[in-house]
Order: sequence, then structure tokens, then C-alpha cells
Amino acid sequence: MPKHVAIIMDGNGRWAKLRGKHRTFGHKAGAEAVRQAVQFARKKGIQSLTLFAFSSENWNRPQQEVSVLMELFMTVLKREVKKLHKHNVRLRIIGDKSAFSERLQKQMATAEAMTANNTALNLNIAANYGGRWDITAAARQLASKVRDGELDAEQITTDLLAEQLQLADQPEPDLLIRTGGEHRISNFLLWQLAYAEFYFSQVLWPDFDDKEFAAAIADFSCRERRFGMTSEQLQRAILDTDVTTGDNLA
Repeated sequence: MPKHVAIIMDGNGRWAKLRGKHRTFGHKAGAEAVRQAVQFARKKGIQSLTLFAFSSENWNRPQQEVSVLMELFMTVLKREVKKLHKHNVRLRIIGDKSAFSERLQKQMATAEAMTANNTALNLNIAANYGGRWDITAAARQLASKVRDGELDAEQITTDLLAEQLQLADQPEPDLLIRTGGEHRISNFLLWQLAYAEFYFSQVLWPDFDDKEFAAAIADFSCRERRFGMTSEQLQRAILDTDVTTGDNLA
């Protein structure tokens, strides 16, 4: 079972068009799929679930669609936060929140504060998020420390940069799922996905249910994750761990 699953929720608009509906109808249906995915992740003991809800590029969509998405975001936050809290789910919104209305920013802060101490599942919603933005913001933080004399440039390492990124306090994603049949990561968690396994589903997001989620997990469980090692090195490392801990990995 992966510790951290990231999902690019694609296909809401196409799902609606196939039914002769407006794209916004698909976004509302997609909100129900989010609820199912959260329930599945919590039930299966996944530690973190990160959902790509709204990218920094999505502002370029038709204004009416963006407005509906913002209102839907507000509605879902108000409606779902108490349920998340009841089920011990911690909610975090990652991304540049400054672009959102003051009302929505306040609702985000309220939801995050209510669930801050929950431990069953980290639910991360990426909103106005971009992987390049994330890395740039981290670089700026380190540059500020160098400017203020708190850090020498030579001391900057990949680990130090990673500590400045969104989700630095959580394990990096083991599995990325993208629905809707596309085969790209669309500027999502560019740094954090360095060693993730990718799973691309033809299913449009509103139809992504427990069966589809389970299929992605089953596919992941069959992968050999070598992290730059050979298969032989990996097997030796597993055996060494088995001997050291006394665990029966079978």
C-alpha cells in the first residue's frame, strides 16, 4: 500500500459534454468522486492523499467556469469540513492562496484550523498550485536566508531545498494517478514526483470509484521500485532489512 497517493483529477468537462451538459455540471459530479476517493484512502490506511483541484494555469479557462469552480470550492469546504473532522482527516490547501478572494481564503484557513490536529489521513488539496511555482518559492526562501546572512550558498543542498517545498512534512508521493486518458503531469508536484510510480486511467474523473482506485493500487503493488539501484541490489537490501529487523517480508 502506498503511503502517499497524488491524483490529477481530469475529465470533468468531457464527462459533462458526453451527457449534453455544461462543463460545470461535470465539476459538481467530480466533487462526489473526491468524497469517495477520500473515504477509500482513509479506509485503506493511506497516510496522504493529494488532489490537484485547480492549477495556476486554470485561471485561463472561461471566466464563468472559473467563477463556478470558486463557488463550488467554497460550498464543498463549508459542507465537508465537519465530516472530515469527524473522521479524523487533516485538510491542507497547498498553492498560492493570495489569488483567491478574501472570503475563500478565510474559509480555507477555518477548515485547516479545525482539522489541524487530525491524524487518520492528510488530505492535501492543490489549488492555484504549480510545480514550478513551488520550486521557485522554495528557492526564494533560501535566497532570502543567504541575503540575511543566515545561510551560505555553499550550504544549500537538495535536502535543504526540499524542506522549503509544499508538503515537506509528508512522505513524497509513491503513486501518481491521472484520470481522463491524458499522459502528462501538467506542472504538478514536479520535485516531489521524482521517484513516484505513474498510473494513467482512461476513466473520466466523475466515474473514478473504489474499483478504479483499487485497480491503481493493485498495479502499483506489482511494481519494483529500485530508486536507482539494480534489482539485485534491491533484493539484497530487502534481505538485509529482514535479517536486521527480524521481519518476515513475505
